[in-house]
Amino acid sequence: MLPSIPRSYYDYIQENGLFEGFTVDEARPGYIILWAKDEIPGSNSDIEIETYAPGFVAFAGDGGGEVLAFDEQGAVYMLPLIGMAPEAAIRIADDFQSFASRFVR
Repeated sequence: MLPSIPRSYYDYIQENGLFEGFTVDEARPGYIILWAKDEIPGSNSDIEIETYAPGFVAFAGDGGGEVLAFDEQGAVYMLPLIGMAPEAAIRIADDFQSFASRFVR
């Protein structure tokens, strides 16, 4: 079973819309495309995240070979699509609010 998407993610989208763009100061991931609420289940199924990276739920892509995912505590990680595994996850933010503060608007 996938972890829950933090409420702060949905609140952000409701207030600001879906974000596609860059993060400040070359902060990871550099480029991000947030997924709509209805895209998240299908996208996670397509990449088989429950099989390859249990304990994570993807919510965005970087336009390349990685996805952005939450863990069960709501921290934000980058996961490679090739070689996806929990040990390959790179923590980039403690929560969505601190991650979203890096978006260039």
